[in-house]
Amino acid sequence: MSLQLKSGFIVFALITVSWTASGWGQTIPPAAETGHLSSQTLPGSIRGTVVDQSGALVAGARVRLSREDQTIKREVLSDSDGEFLFTSVPPGPFQLAVTSEGFATQTFAGVVEAGERNTVAIVLGVAEAITEVQVGLSQTQVAEEQLKLEEKQRILGVLPNFYVSYIPNAAPLNAKQKFKLAWRSVVDPFTIVFVGAVAGVEQAEDAFSGYGQGSQGYGKRLGAGYADTVTGTFLAGAVFPALLKQDPRYFYKGTGSKRSRILYAIANAVICKGDNGRWQANYSNILGSLAAGGISNSYYPKSNRGAALTFETTAIGIGGTAAANLFQEFVVKKFTRNVPNALTNDGAAKP
Repeated sequence: MSLQLKSGFIVFALITVSWTASGWGQTIPPAAETGHLSSQTLPGSIRGTVVDQSGALVAGARVRLSREDQTIKREVLSDSDGEFLFTSVPPGPFQLAVTSEGFATQTFAGVVEAGERNTVAIVLGVAEAITEVQVGLSQTQVAEEQLKLEEKQRILGVLPNFYVSYIPNAAPLNAKQKFKLAWRSVVDPFTIVFVGAVAGVEQAEDAFSGYGQGSQGYGKRLGAGYADTVTGTFLAGAVFPALLKQDPRYFYKGTGSKRSRILYAIANAVICKGDNGRWQANYSNILGSLAAGGISNSYYPKSNRGAALTFETTAIGIGGTAAANLFQEFVVKKFTRNVPNALTNDGAAKP
């Protein structure tokens, strides 16, 4: 069995189980369509760009949003274009404080209008600090800060959601960071528990019957399942992305028509963003899945081996990835904690 199927199944199963258990199947129409919320209470958004006195963009600046009554307290990092975004901001006055190494803190005060999006266009000039060094964070440092935020993302505070970037034009990961993300994923306690649970279900259904039953059969299923997870995650999420300079993450779109978002999510099963920021065929995921499937032929029962089966499960896994992307695009963000806010040049990532 290839890891693409296994990994796609795990993501899909996690989201499906959470959907069923939490009643996510109930469609919640936007407030603007329901008419239940007054136009005076609809939230707005705050976007802006951080620059220095020369007009140069400052990446990795910390932007803190607050309100005097403490009802709002958020923080984001400016992206590689020096831009930031706060969404779902309740109407009313607000304060921004911007800090970055080598610069003095800048503050800004304004008002978010009710029911309006992109209500405030802010360009903040960050004053020079006493030090003569006036540089922002490097691209690698920005990526590291953003990666730390991703590693805190959990669905319902439990299920890891590390391979989704809610910053559409996030800084690309270097090879070391790709391996770090893969390692963080495979050693996560929930990953291990889930693989163990899947092995138990396989044992009960006598899947991969060549493994037999009893503790020995369970041990083989558990080992095979975890081997699938490790090889697939590292090959498709670190080794090939590092070699081919591709990003293994799904970049949440979140804007545009429903149709455009559906097409975007499905397309991301076979395309990905390169480290150069351009969209391209996702050779990393395809080759990684095939390679992991080939490796699995060494430890799965003879009846579950073969090149034809590897290609078949890889194709099924791509379909599973498309389905999982659709859940990510329309459902998962609502239940994921520690989601950062950010902004691209046009407000969305486009394939």
